[in-house]
Amino acid sequence: MKLSHLSETLIGSEIVKLGGEIRERIRKGERIYNFTVGDFDPKIFPIPKDLEDNIVDAYRNHFTNYPPGEGSLELREALSRFSKQYQGLDYGVDEILVASGGRPLIYALFRAVVDKGEKVVYAVPSWNNNHYTHFVEAEHVVVEAKAENAFMPTADDLRPYIGEASFLALCSPQNPTGTTFRKEELAAICEMVVEENKRRGEKKKLYVMYDQMYWHLTYNGIEHCDPVSLNPDMRPYTIFIDAISKCFAATGVRVGWSMGPASVLNKMKAILSHVGAWAPMPEQKGLTKFLGQTDSINTYFTHFKSEIEERLRRIYDGLICLKKEGFAVDAVAPEAAIYLTIKIDLAGKKTAEGKTLATQADVTAYLLQNASLAVVPFYAFGASSSSPWYRLSVGTCKKEEIDEMLQKLKSALQELS
Repeated sequence: MKLSHLSETLIGSEIVKLGGEIRERIRKGERIYNFTVGDFDPKIFPIPKDLEDNIVDAYRNHFTNYPPGEGSLELREALSRFSKQYQGLDYGVDEILVASGGRPLIYALFRAVVDKGEKVVYAVPSWNNNHYTHFVEAEHVVVEAKAENAFMPTADDLRPYIGEASFLALCSPQNPTGTTFRKEELAAICEMVVEENKRRGEKKKLYVMYDQMYWHLTYNGIEHCDPVSLNPDMRPYTIFIDAISKCFAATGVRVGWSMGPASVLNKMKAILSHVGAWAPMPEQKGLTKFLGQTDSINTYFTHFKSEIEERLRRIYDGLICLKKEGFAVDAVAPEAAIYLTIKIDLAGKKTAEGKTLATQADVTAYLLQNASLAVVPFYAFGASSSSPWYRLSVGTCKKEEIDEMLQKLKSALQELS
């Protein structure tokens, strides 16, 4: 039976599908080092205790009614203060929209800005821009970012395509790469967007989505930067996507927010009013209180970030050691988020049984079968099917298993010829 064109052509999340398959194999008793999903094991990375207590108290106090469509006023006030305190961004309550995580906000933003057939520019590898573009039946303008730029798009990469585009999707820190924009490069992109919008006059503007979901999680002196702080003229065209999902290991708690022009956010609110993707009232109440508990937030960040960075650094160091031993692996030094960009370039190698790893998909399967290593290939994020690069996520990583995993990988690499 045929259904809608959208449902017949939409591809489900490759990462969710892969993660589900890995979890099922683990459930059946297989020992797998699962670095696939951008989630956290709550036993390793629980949400902040004060946030948990605040939410539980809100349920016990029966804050279980519908929240306002734009998010409670007190939460938007708290988010305004939080954003100004930690990032220096000054947005009022009418410029903040709350929803159940970042995804509905991204969907609503695409719907609010992009018409069918208009051009959406995004770099790959990147998370889900291809699917949201498909949702709104827009034209995909895909820019493949380069390894030499840490897989972040540059102004020169984007310039040929923005003249006819209505939407530019940017993300930093980047999912899947765990890399970030440098100030100079993001400033160049901002200048280009501002000049393009001046050129358009009264015509429809080029809007920029800036997904900064991981911006609290930067390491080794890396500083997060954003379009509006670098270039105030970007304010009318920039819509931020943010949430507690990653910065507080609260992926399942589902509170996200956008900041941007009230004219755009009001349209997003109208769209979401029909979808009903509100953050639950107890979570809103609990987060409102927590955002005022600065000492608790800072203490949590200090421990949380150090634990993630240690995992990323140890795996990176281990892969670089394997590279120095002559194995066809590499990695980008960790900068941010919970991800490590790794390279496992084994296409064309032969297994001990004489089978050639003809494609990168064969390499991925070999890693899972022979090294018990589950990582997400960049081709699941829109990159070329021959790309030897992968996303490795440490949100469920146990430190005591890192050396064991690296040794198992080394053994699998030694078996190839």
